[in-house]
Amino acid sequence: MTETIAYFCCVVACAGFGYKLIQARHTQPLRRMWFLSAFGMCIAGGIMLLTPAMENAVGVEEPVGSLLNLAADVLKIGAMAFAVAFAHSLKLGEGKRIGWHAMLSWVVVAAEIALFFLSDSYRVGEHTAAGPGRLGWFVAYNVLFLVYGLISLLTFSIVFARFAHHADPGPLRTGLWLLVGGGVSALAWTFWDVDDIYVLATTGAVDAGEDTLSAILAALSVGLAGAGATLSVWGPALATPFRLIGTYRTYRRIEPLWTALREAVPGIALDPGPGMPGGVEFALYRRVIEIRDGHLALRPYFDPDVPTAAEAEARKAKVPEARVPATIEAAALAAALVASEAGRRYAPDDVPATYLDEPDIATEAAWLVEVTHAWRRSTVVGRIRDRARKPDLA
Repeated sequence: MTETIAYFCCVVACAGFGYKLIQARHTQPLRRMWFLSAFGMCIAGGIMLLTPAMENAVGVEEPVGSLLNLAADVLKIGAMAFAVAFAHSLKLGEGKRIGWHAMLSWVVVAAEIALFFLSDSYRVGEHTAAGPGRLGWFVAYNVLFLVYGLISLLTFSIVFARFAHHADPGPLRTGLWLLVGGGVSALAWTFWDVDDIYVLATTGAVDAGEDTLSAILAALSVGLAGAGATLSVWGPALATPFRLIGTYRTYRRIEPLWTALREAVPGIALDPGPGMPGGVEFALYRRVIEIRDGHLALRPYFDPDVPTAAEAEARKAKVPEARVPATIEAAALAAALVASEAGRRYAPDDVPATYLDEPDIATEAAWLVEVTHAWRRSTVVGRIRDRARKPDLA
């Protein structure tokens, strides 16, 4: 069942690569997209040739059985070559020559074919064995495949990891990291051949087909690479539910601060009715506005000495620099809530308000998430709150 799912993933990813090639023919460099699509199709084809269904269709009697293995391995080498070609075309430019790796790939293919026939390998049931006295050639065949695969896929992964590291956050960066994940999975899939080489060297035979883990790693490689390459096709549709989930998480994360302000200033919250009329994004918008309305209502209760004291406490507690502003804001709010409850004013009702410079809702909500986290968990805020409760002892 696991292998069937893995093979199905390969077929789906292969179809995705083909669709991407058609969809991007007018917007992306054609040669580059051919490289990427050929990578997915070759690795999927290499796996499909070793499926039980294919073996039942063509048979495993000699010489078909051994040639099926050779064809699958050549397709896998082709997949690695196209992966590196795609990486180099992205790095060097569309019209540049691929260079040394293209020549190396042809040399490896020729050497693999020669070593395969020199090994006189043949199928024995579900295993492939070397001919009498030819085990060394067959081991060399598998070692060459392993070394070439590791060099190629490591090159691919490093190139895309560098691109992803320097890319701006967004769909491009996500797509690049998915491609890196595909390369790393393919690297693990290739490295898994170490076990096959050991078994071959000690027993003289090796499994002819893909084992379950190998098939899963290969399918994962194709799936991640396909997802990264086709992100522009399915990304926008998938982004919407993820954005809504993220919005709901933000809505819930600022709820403790909103609840405290609502209890102190009940008038900030209007009855929205059951559920979330207007959707979760509108609900978050309302919650942010209501928190700021509560902040405005508490202006007279803000102790002007608290920010300085909170900053000193934060430095003393070695709060990370990025969290110091939110800690100060949370401490000021905590002290103001205590002062409001005690009826202790520090300024007139019309004291000017301070805001972020015209923030959008996303920026404001992200800031309030940090403030809420500090308000709930920071020991600095706790000490400032306790000090506000006992002003005569401060």
